[in-house]
Amino acid sequence: MNEADTDAVAAQLGRRPRALRAVAHRCRCGLPDVVESYPRLNDGTPFPTLYYLTCPRAGAAVSRLEAAGLMRQLTDELAHDPELAAGYAHAHQDYLDRREALGHVPEITGISAGGMPDRVKCLHVLVAHALATGPDTNPLGDRVLAELPEWWQDGPCVEVP
Repeated sequence: MNEADTDAVAAQLGRRPRALRAVAHRCRCGLPDVVESYPRLNDGTPFPTLYYLTCPRAGAAVSRLEAAGLMRQLTDELAHDPELAAGYAHAHQDYLDRREALGHVPEITGISAGGMPDRVKCLHVLVAHALATGPDTNPLGDRVLAELPEWWQDGPCVEVP
């Protein structure tokens, strides 16, 4: 991570990022919109969130979808669509494998994020995972991305000197 990216992420979050490892995806405006974190904070606390959506515009758009009930709808679809459930279970394992590659943290073994593998509890992390890994890794992240407006159209979300 270079200082400019760290400063951009800090401006996006309104605080210094924790356990920051790398930019996992860049917005079309050029700024980070997803970062990858280490599985432990500097003080040793387990940190299960591997991918974090940092762009406030993207985050606000995802929050609107959550408020509109998309999490509940997707959780219902998981319960009735074995193919979707299998893809989501694969996304869960992908998340675990990628985090494990950065370091083994026994306290969070088997715990991914966003409700994976059986429910949907955070669309933000599913979008972050989909952006970081590309299409066809997280089917629900891909679905949410398809619902989002083009958050980058108005240019960068923050000013970074």
